[in-house]
Amino acid sequence: MSNITKIVLTGGPCAGKTTALVKINEHFSQLGYKVFTIPEVPTMVTQSGWNYLTDNKDFYKEGEKIILELQLALEEKMIRLAETCTEPCIVVCDRGAMDISAYISDEMWTELTNACGTSTEVLRGNHYDAVLHLVSAADGAEQFYTTANNAQRYEQADEAGLAIARSLDKKIVQAWTGHPRLRVINNGEDFDRKMQRVIKEISAVLGLPQPIENERKYIVEVIGELPECMESEITQTYLVAEPGCEVRIRKRVTNGVVTNIHTTRRKISDQEELVTERHVGNSLYETMLQQADPYRRTIRKNRKSFIWKGQFFELDTYKAPVSDLIILETKGIACHEDLKLPPFIRIVEDITGNTDYFNINLALKK
Repeated sequence: MSNITKIVLTGGPCAGKTTALVKINEHFSQLGYKVFTIPEVPTMVTQSGWNYLTDNKDFYKEGEKIILELQLALEEKMIRLAETCTEPCIVVCDRGAMDISAYISDEMWTELTNACGTSTEVLRGNHYDAVLHLVSAADGAEQFYTTANNAQRYEQADEAGLAIARSLDKKIVQAWTGHPRLRVINNGEDFDRKMQRVIKEISAVLGLPQPIENERKYIVEVIGELPECMESEITQTYLVAEPGCEVRIRKRVTNGVVTNIHTTRRKISDQEELVTERHVGNSLYETMLQQADPYRRTIRKNRKSFIWKGQFFELDTYKAPVSDLIILETKGIACHEDLKLPPFIRIVEDITGNTDYFNINLALKK
């Protein structure tokens, strides 16, 4: 049986998923991986005659149930196929099961998952190894938004359609929030960079060495009301590790759901590092805390994540071991790209690359 990695490629309308699927297949096939792709199931069902704009509630509900059943069945069958391969495999889902929840009521979603013998906790847990959310072009790259490549899309390229697309984009992110390896891929000045970030994130999941990059970070003040955001409470503990290796265990609580991630970061050269992450249960998390580094304190912070004009931000308000510190971190914005700073944020200091503000150093006992 080969090693199998299952990844969801999702996002709002006109996010670049079709191109990303081609890039993923080309890149990783050349590295010796067998790449399987699962097509977008809602589009398959719609093209077969189902209409999600119908007034027939039974027809609508049955269609959504069929979409979930087909999604899970196709994934199961493709994994079985991958298990026959001798080379390592990547199974890429063009949207995953949790995407369905963004389009229906919570009550219907609960009813459908119960009927299919699954749940949000399962589907947003370890069911997928990673989830890559590509931000819709409707948010920050409106000039590239089009409906030409999807005849089923009802979010037209006008102001009303763009607003719908942005709303759907945020609902999909919220649906996946809590997955241990959710990554949001920004829009930017260069679409190729967006595709490179997709390749980079998948490479990280596969345990391939990555170039060392310092995300842009700023000490900030919040001077206005934040937009709709995803809020989490984070507790981060550094564990005893061998020289040149950083090991941490992080508990993240989002909407009452606890996710524990064990991360190992090892520098293999001046330009490259190897980062591995794995989800651990609550019992193992408590056991690992016994390996806490005695020279470092536990970090506690509140994180608010949001998308602003196509760029993804994380706003951390520290509670311990420091307080009165708010750090804004960008994700996937190149050093040459313009930062689309939200008007409710004021930069106090640019701390990009400043090791004093690395979490591992903030935790250091003095």
